[in-house]
Order: sequence, then C-alpha cells, then structure tokens
Amino acid sequence: MNAVLVVNSGSSSIKYQVIDERSGDRLAQGLVERIGERGAGRVVYRSAAGEAVTEQDIPDHSAGFAAIVEEFRAAGTPIDSLGIVAVGHRVVHGGSDFIAPTMIDDAVAQRILDLAELAPLHNPGHYAAIVAARAVFPDLPHVAVFDTAFHQTMPESAYTYALDRGLAAEHGIRRYGFHGISHQVVSRRAATHLDRPLESLRQIVLHLGNGASVCAIDGGRSVDTSMGLTPLEGLVMGTRSGNIDAGAILHLLRRGVSIDDVDRELNKRAGFLGMTGSNDFRDVRAAAAAGDEAATLAIDVYVHRARHYLGAYLAVLGGADTVVFTAGLGENGPDLRALICAGFEWCGLRLDQAKNEAPGSGARVISADDSEITVLVVPADEEAEIAQQSIALVASS
Repeated sequence: MNAVLVVNSGSSSIKYQVIDERSGDRLAQGLVERIGERGAGRVVYRSAAGEAVTEQDIPDHSAGFAAIVEEFRAAGTPIDSLGIVAVGHRVVHGGSDFIAPTMIDDAVAQRILDLAELAPLHNPGHYAAIVAARAVFPDLPHVAVFDTAFHQTMPESAYTYALDRGLAAEHGIRRYGFHGISHQVVSRRAATHLDRPLESLRQIVLHLGNGASVCAIDGGRSVDTSMGLTPLEGLVMGTRSGNIDAGAILHLLRRGVSIDDVDRELNKRAGFLGMTGSNDFRDVRAAAAAGDEAATLAIDVYVHRARHYLGAYLAVLGGADTVVFTAGLGENGPDLRALICAGFEWCGLRLDQAKNEAPGSGARVISADDSEITVLVVPADEEAEIAQQSIALVASS
C-alpha cells in the first residue's frame, strides 16, 4: 500500500490527511491548532477506529508534528506502518517561480518563505510546517503543490495590472490567482461527470466558501480568475472585502489609519463579518430571513459581485458549456446558486428548481434539461488532488 501524508498548514495550525494512493480512502486525518498559544494547543486525530482529542502545549510546528506522530502511536497504528511514500504540502503562493508541483529542498523552502511578502497570512506557516515535517520525516520526499500554479496559463492581458512596467516588475505585482488546486480538479471532474473531453469545454467555476473565487477555464486551462496579487481581490468573502477602489485605501491611510489596521480591516474584518457582524453565512441567511436590513444588503452585495464575474467570464470565454459550483456555499447553498444564476436565461442558462434544491453529496447537474449551459455542483477534494500530484511527481523523479 502506498499513501501520501497531505499537509495544509497555517501560522497556528496544521491540518493533515493520510490518503491511500489507489483508493483515495482516508486512512487517518486530523489537526493541530492553537500552535504557539501557551497551554492551549489542541490535537485531533480521527481514523476508522474513532476520534481522540487532547489538549497540550504546542509551542511551534515541530512540536505539532511530534504530537501528530504520538497520536498515531497511541492509536496503535504508528505512522511509519501506513506505507507513506511522500508528504504533499499545500502552498498558497508560488509567485511566478513555481508553475507545477515541486520537490522541496532547502532552496525551494527558502523561496516559499521569501514569497511571504505576497502572502503574509499563509506562506510563513507553510514554511514552518515544511521545515518541521522534513525534520520529522527526513527520508520521505516532500512535494509542494501550489494554489497559484494552475493560473500560470493566463494570458498577459489577464494577469497584467496597468501600472508602470518597471514598478510592477520590481515588486512582482501581477494577478496570480488562488484556489487553483480546487478549480483544476473541479473542472476535470465536471468533464468526467458529463463524459465530455475536458479540452472541449469552456467552464466557469465558482469556488464559494469562506474564501471565494471564480475562474474562467478554456479547455482545462485557466484564462482568467477573480483573485489577484493576493487572495483579497475579487468576490465578497467571509472576512475579506474583495474588490475595492485602491483610492479608498489611500483615503484611509491619509486619514491616519495605519497600514497594519488597513490590512486587518480588509482581510479580517470585512466581507460578511464587516457588513453583518458574522462571517458565517448561516447566521447572515437567518438574520436576513428575520428582516435584518444589513444582512439582506450583504447577500445582495455578495450575489451582485458573483453575477458580475459570471457575466464577465461569459464574455471572456465567448460563452460557456458549463457553470460549476463548488466549496462550502457553492455545494450547500441552493438559494445562493439560484440568485446568482437568475436572469441569465438570455445566454441559455436555466436552472431546474427541483434539481437545485434536491439534497445531494456528489457531482450532479442542476440545470434544466433544455438549458444550453449545463450547471453542476461538484464537490471539491483538494487533498486528494495534492496526493495525486505528489505521487505522480515522486514516481517520475
């Protein structure tokens, strides 16, 4: 049996899954959270045998991986007995340097840390986990799979900002795009579900979760996407503003709001949280149903922005064969899907209300039989994609 340890780390957390290469089964999964918070660390381990939760001091990512190894030992299945042949790390930002899964050595790890300037909320945690994991599993190949890599196929016209060329080049300012792992696997699974060649399809994928983005995909290649230099641009999100006039940022700075406070306001206090007081759409939906005007407006703003990108990418692609919804809200929000798709009958997009509202957990079509554009819901499984890309790179090396 060959398995991959898939790691998705943040500055204060490590999420992991051990995935069987052939079946895709999860042999175990869990998380370590509150890293660096003295005495407050929490370690969760899940397998077919059950779940174990412990609380302990986790001062850093090295201690986090040590705790993970200990949980496997305590469960009676030492991690080295699971046939792990690679460790796959999700990395949010690869800049222009990394356009494919990459074997991690010291130089690659350092470059991931250097790119923290473009992803300060993500890459430092990735780097810390990579260093720790390589120390705990020194004999295993470690692979970085980048959220930005899928979007490296965008044409210059789509990724270039209208700035001074020298300034943009000096500081690496361009659209990179994110959620690439999700967009890639979801578009491929949509083609498989429809039994159509991926290369023949024009697809618009809406990844709607606490973080959200839209991607225009032509023949399996990303040609435009809503996120930009950072994951802040584009759609309204749980705590991120999405698109905002850069002049508003300058206005805040001139009024004495610090750079750090502007960063926090846009990334951590905006979006649904800023407009309603909650970043959980279930709370926003309930408040709107009860007549809360702020919640109602927040949903209207969210839908307006999503429809804006759906229309824009219909133009970019010259029409679409499929529109695909994925991630938490995309998969479980029939009301949002209906609102976003409403009024697009002019281009041949028609939802089937019963199909849209019917419960389901797998890939499924929710458009009407006479819809010229097929609308689907396709669950995202980024971890399985990371495992597959990691094992493929290891096998070819």
